Amino acid sequence: MKLLLIPLLCAGPLVIVPSAPVQASTVERACRQSDRSASSPSLCRCIGKVAKASLSSSEQRTVAKWFDDPHQAQVIRQSDSRSDERLWLRYKAFGERAARTCS
Repeated sequence: MKLLLIPLLCAGPLVIVPSAPVQASTVERACRQSDRSASSPSLCRCIGKVAKASLSSSEQRTVAKWFDDPHQAQVIRQSDSRSDERLWLRYKAFGERAARTCS
């Protein structure tokens, strides 16, 4: 045991940096706050991770609002706007990926 401590002590002071708490994504928080019976902390965490990997920060904020007001997703889906169409396609891909990953 003494032999193992000598190299550590000679290497200089050991600095321990506490890790920062992992922040829940916007989508994860929205999922957790929704009143859907199927939502669980682990499912929401998984969906949040997929959202972070699939959607921009701005898109995540928009999609998170849909948990409270699902009609807004329908408004985007039916919109003639090119940017809304791109968002809808990215959201659809995110949903498919979340379904595969989190089920």
